[in-house]
Amino acid sequence: MADTQTGEPTDARRGVDEWATYDEFAAGIDTYRLPNVSLEGRSLALTLDDGSAFTADFGATIATWSASGGIAESRAEDPYDAVQVRPGVFFLNLPLESRDREAVTVVWSERTGRAIVTHSRIDAERVEGEPQVKQDFHAATIDGAEASGDAPAESRDLIGMRNVYRYSPEHLYEHVYMSTERYAWQNLQGVQRGHGDMDLSTVWKLDDGLYLFCFREFRISVASVWLHDLGYDLMTTGIFLGINGDGVSEHSRAGGHIYPLGTVTYPDAQPV
Repeated sequence: MADTQTGEPTDARRGVDEWATYDEFAAGIDTYRLPNVSLEGRSLALTLDDGSAFTADFGATIATWSASGGIAESRAEDPYDAVQVRPGVFFLNLPLESRDREAVTVVWSERTGRAIVTHSRIDAERVEGEPQVKQDFHAATIDGAEASGDAPAESRDLIGMRNVYRYSPEHLYEHVYMSTERYAWQNLQGVQRGHGDMDLSTVWKLDDGLYLFCFREFRISVASVWLHDLGYDLMTTGIFLGINGDGVSEHSRAGGHIYPLGTVTYPDAQPV
């Protein structure tokens, strides 16, 4: 028997408690992602808002990087994943192999000389009522560049926005941005079809039309980092860090197209 709206077999839908594991829903979710770029021969040096530092020197596929402060004193070599989201705007992820269950993600604009650093890490144990994957955020400036415009900071700009995200022919999700702390999602097409939730989220503004969006799920031990380009291109580039079905930490790439459905405004009392 097929669903009258989608033509999909009704038995293809998962039951209320039959949640897909992280690696099941993430498979293929990078199909429409923007292409990777090489940063070989380049260097990046940042000063974070707490006075700490982050530096990276890039080879063809490996970055030699160091950090201090909240990311912890560290110097290591790890693979990197880089995407040029716009001319002069980059999304960089270090899916750390030198430190288990962690990732460092940096987005920056050469035009403004500003950046955002996200440190994602998986707690040793799950605690009821808390996401297992935690995240910290820092505004930063590029050393040697003249910073212009507003410093990156938490933003309310997405509150009330409702978008559909197409990551592959089999991945279609809807997001509704509820407040500065939470967003709601549902899977319209894919292995999570029929499932949805309201999870913790964080939004920072990097530059005009460029928003860092991160979520931390309650039901599944997974978190993500995305850079939404809500300008003319309407693309998003992201990564996941989580625990897969075998109980092992895993990094995944993600990305695709954004289709805005509309935005609501609140007439009086506003969300947090």
